Amino acid sequence: MERRDFIRVCTASALGLGTHPALAIGDAQPRQYTRTLLTDGTGRPMRASRLTVGENYVFNYPYSGTPCFLLNLGKPTVQGVSLKTEKGAAYQWPGGVGPRRAIVGYSAICSHKLTYPTRQISFISYRDQSTASRISKPHMIHCCSEHSEYDPAAGARVMGGPAPQPLCAILLEHDPATDSLFATGTLGGELFNTFFSKYDLRLTLEHGSSTQAQQRVAEKTKVIALSEYCKQQVRC
Repeated sequence: MERRDFIRVCTASALGLGTHPALAIGDAQPRQYTRTLLTDGTGRPMRASRLTVGENYVFNYPYSGTPCFLLNLGKPTVQGVSLKTEKGAAYQWPGGVGPRRAIVGYSAICSHKLTYPTRQISFISYRDQSTASRISKPHMIHCCSEHSEYDPAAGARVMGGPAPQPLCAILLEHDPATDSLFATGTLGGELFNTFFSKYDLRLTLEHGSSTQAQQRVAEKTKVIALSEYCKQQVRC
């Protein structure tokens, strides 16, 4: 972690972390990144009320090459969920944001073998009632690579498969006055360095260079439906 990021985290902890005071509890502190506005395809703010329940949405954060899921679960999420990283660091997930606290964000990088959605194919996605199967349960994020399964309503807690830890949570803010959504940081076990190392060549081809893939997302990041983002979604 860079020195300026460390200072931001310490400052946020001392101030009670703004709208998320529960985040100060536990051993794994949240990592603060740029407060980034989520936008639609036209560059306008993505309104929380426009997110279809059960739809998989993708956006890049906190780096240009790290995809994340944005989900409207359509029901209140569990607040104050106690979780642990693979290394045993404890943290509390504060729950969703927006109307009914139903909107959540997670890194779309599976914590087992770092499977992630690409422009060509995605082996990992959220399954609603209509896309679940005998292998994947409804209302879970399921990775077909090794069948790791996560509960997005409870901080992406591991519910099955070999995943060693929950998906890294993306901290979100909702502005009720404008219905806008912002990404502000991460919580839980980050796997970005390992991800960049493993997929260096692929990310170079996708983004033009590994440096570009590792560039921090700035003031805005585009949200797109997974069905539009990649050509094929593997269902299992």
